[in-house]
Amino acid sequence: MGKLHEECGIFGIIGKENAHVAASVYYGLFALQHRGQESCGITVNDDGVFNTYKDAGLVNDVFTPEVMEGLGEGNMAIGHVRYATADTSDRINAQPLVVNHIKGRMAVSLNGTLTNYFELREKLELKGAIFHTKSDAEIISYLITQERLNSNSIEEAVDKALGKICGACSMLVMSPTKLIAVRDERGFRPLCYGKMSDGSYVVASESCALDSVGAVLERELLPGEILVFDKDGVRTIKNHCDKAPSSLCVFEYIYFARPDSIIDGFSVHAARRRAGAFLALEHPVQADVVIGVPDSGLDAAMGYAAQSGIPYGLGFIKNKYIGRTFIAPGQSVREDKVRIKLNPVSETVKGKRVVMVDDSIVRGTTCARIVRLLREAGATEVHMRSSAPPFLYPCFYGTDINSQDDLIATNHSVEEIRKILDVDSLGYLNVADLPKLASCGCEKTYCQACFNAQYPTELPDIKKKYKYENKISEKPKNN
Repeated sequence: MGKLHEECGIFGIIGKENAHVAASVYYGLFALQHRGQESCGITVNDDGVFNTYKDAGLVNDVFTPEVMEGLGEGNMAIGHVRYATADTSDRINAQPLVVNHIKGRMAVSLNGTLTNYFELREKLELKGAIFHTKSDAEIISYLITQERLNSNSIEEAVDKALGKICGACSMLVMSPTKLIAVRDERGFRPLCYGKMSDGSYVVASESCALDSVGAVLERELLPGEILVFDKDGVRTIKNHCDKAPSSLCVFEYIYFARPDSIIDGFSVHAARRRAGAFLALEHPVQADVVIGVPDSGLDAAMGYAAQSGIPYGLGFIKNKYIGRTFIAPGQSVREDKVRIKLNPVSETVKGKRVVMVDDSIVRGTTCARIVRLLREAGATEVHMRSSAPPFLYPCFYGTDINSQDDLIATNHSVEEIRKILDVDSLGYLNVADLPKLASCGCEKTYCQACFNAQYPTELPDIKKKYKYENKISEKPKNN
């Protein structure tokens, strides 16, 4: 649909007694489905025996009643929903990744992308490592396994491995006796934990997943923090905390997260309303109605309407049964994908000057088709507002912007984009407003590199990146 996608979501639970923990993970993954719709998986720990099922597809399709029954009971389980940022959407790259080694079993679920993936993989391969996937989780699994051979505990091994990686890494590691939650030192991706009434602990990418199983949010992990959950409760390891400035991806607030989630102590819904209010102040216009593009444009549209005084209206009905995995039966009907997914409410827009608020403009193709729908429904004017600044640079931390080639703002001016989209006016959120979206009285820094090229870490070696993504080939060297 021409939108951005974030790599994945993770969920884990640990209780004191055996129970059907897979059901809780199922509900948690269902709540995180927006973070990944290509594959999903669950691993249940039954007294050290790991039962895993994973496949391509949505949570509701993959985990049938028969599959859930087959996972059995246990006192721990972790799960994963995935969206592949590279060409790695096949079943083999689904998670959790389960490893059996001399020091015991381990299962890993990862949300994020390592910027030193390619260097680490090359070093490991030169030492004899054989890889079966293209996932960052396999790299981390190798690192933890190596460190475990010379460590007194798995958490010590995780702590050492964390010091070798660079980039985005929110992760769950499950051993036969422990559930370990990890957040990289810059906190690119969110991770929080909560507690259920029966004493079980739950860890999730977003707080909305805690709500889905009745868990109460305790707090979010600090950047660089490692939490260890076992029979004795929960304890923290902070060896990697305060080593670097916080760099939470600001697009979590604009688009990725669900509006009912709390990210780094602030409401996603409130942040999006603020974005809409900023747009109204910076890009006012005479209009009759403000509408939002479902789903993440709705909150910003409410903010725009409240600030501008222009009435808010229901502009589109979204088909709830079509996800991002919807496949058109032929190239000739590609444009029908937008028409099938969204239908304008003519009563709201016919004969009206419309302000249409969307979360972002990436490639522009989807936005142009949505504008066309409004024109056909009778809108006399369409003024587009984006609650994100122009996307100008690639992302290396888990968003599927691998190059600038397809970014419309890289190759066209705002006026040129306005003409391409066929809108009467166009306004973007100002980059300077991004730090204000989620201000709760404390100073925070966010990763805004896709807007301003100010990358918080060293960037990956592009040649090695393309090599491992099969975008270039290398002739073998003579022996």
